Amino acid sequence: MRIGELARATGTTARALRHYEQAGLISCERASNGYRVYDERALVRVRNIRYLLAVGLTLDDVRVFLPCLDGDVAAAPPSTKGLRVARERLALLNERIAAQTEARDRLEAALRETTGDRIRPVA
Repeated sequence: MRIGELARATGTTARALRHYEQAGLISCERASNGYRVYDERALVRVRNIRYLLAVGLTLDDVRVFLPCLDGDVAAAPPSTKGLRVARERLALLNERIAAQTEARDRLEAALRETTGDRIRPVA
């Protein structure tokens, strides 16, 4: 299948597929006219990549899962390395959330002080 067909079948964009290819996560053959041609296995691989990205991992994190991207990533027993990467990403996300929460609380306190405790939501 060509890149547009794979994009539609996996709910992504051709640009994202080229990015995954550049990152070494998927590969394709080239037709005589230079068009990218993907086999059916690419469907599973791209769906797994999108699943891992949707749960909060980055493309760099997804590289750890290369050996199992052609199977059912969500149902497969996690590897030690995969668990380590997921835990590290979760810790980083928690740190970022905590920092954003602190910033929000400081801003809210400053607004309350400035407005005499009358904070109106912005529409």
